[in-house]
Amino acid sequence: MNNTQRALLAILAAAGTSAAMAQSSVTIYGRVNTTVEHQKVGDTKVTGLNNNASRWGIRGSEDLGGGLKAGFQLESGFASDTGVTAAQFFGRQSELNLSGAFGAVRLGNFIADSYYATADYISMHNHDTGTSADVLYAYVMRDVNKIGYRSPAFGGFSAEGAVSLSEKVAGAKNAYDLSANYNAGPLGLGLGYTSNKAVTGVFGGFAGEAQQVALRGSYALGAFTLGAYYQYATLDNINGTTTDAKRHAYRLAAMYTMGASELHANFGRAEKIKAGGTNLSGTAANQWTLGYNYNLSKRTKVYGYYTKVDNGANISYQGGPAGADFSSLAVGVRHNF
Repeated sequence: MNNTQRALLAILAAAGTSAAMAQSSVTIYGRVNTTVEHQKVGDTKVTGLNNNASRWGIRGSEDLGGGLKAGFQLESGFASDTGVTAAQFFGRQSELNLSGAFGAVRLGNFIADSYYATADYISMHNHDTGTSADVLYAYVMRDVNKIGYRSPAFGGFSAEGAVSLSEKVAGAKNAYDLSANYNAGPLGLGLGYTSNKAVTGVFGGFAGEAQQVALRGSYALGAFTLGAYYQYATLDNINGTTTDAKRHAYRLAAMYTMGASELHANFGRAEKIKAGGTNLSGTAANQWTLGYNYNLSKRTKVYGYYTKVDNGANISYQGGPAGADFSSLAVGVRHNF
């Protein structure tokens, strides 16, 4: 091959690469979120460094023409305090999708939209991560082997549905997740429903077949943003027995912004678990958080908070033995890239 042929091949290769780049985009993104905390579980105290759901990922899309796009998102969690990566490398998300005027079809592993439409939407302080995360919301969806559809927005309304295939796993059935959102100016409303016939470690150590339905409302009024959700969850067994278990939970959240500063307050409560028609004593819990964020830029903030979980005598929502309360005083830095 002579030099002219080599030059021509190089030009063709460059032209092909340029054409592909013009039609495709790939982005590396992530978040590093770390706190220094003084924690107390029952009578045990510890001061240390904590990771707050740090992660990194790759996402991209290709314009296929006619308004059709192919996309993907791969996301991995890691511990910012130790550098240890998650056992499942892309366990947070591994999704392939096709989108257009019809909406989007999603395939793979991704977090349930019922959660985003309700609990996550009003978790304004630390993005529902770390020790100030909402521990009272019952997340019951199975995220793997999912087929999902997200509708386009119609006058502020959008919806999403997903099914997680059991794939003949012993004892498992398909799991279903549905959500709806409505946003009109300062008003936001959300609805989420999940049905999962094979779930473990749902809330308070309970496990079994599970369902949940939740409603969310939010409103922005000048510098104030207010939000709340209510959730009703049911389980078909309780600690391995065959007794039905049911539980109500709710959360109130408020944010006040003043320049680069944000003041946050939220309160959540999980009512007593009801099993076999009887309220189980010592199974209620409260959680409240006061926080302050200072946004150094659009991507970086410093913050502090105090959070406390008051567990009933026979329940534990934040580690430790049943009945042991949890609290944490924390200061941290979060950087998005």
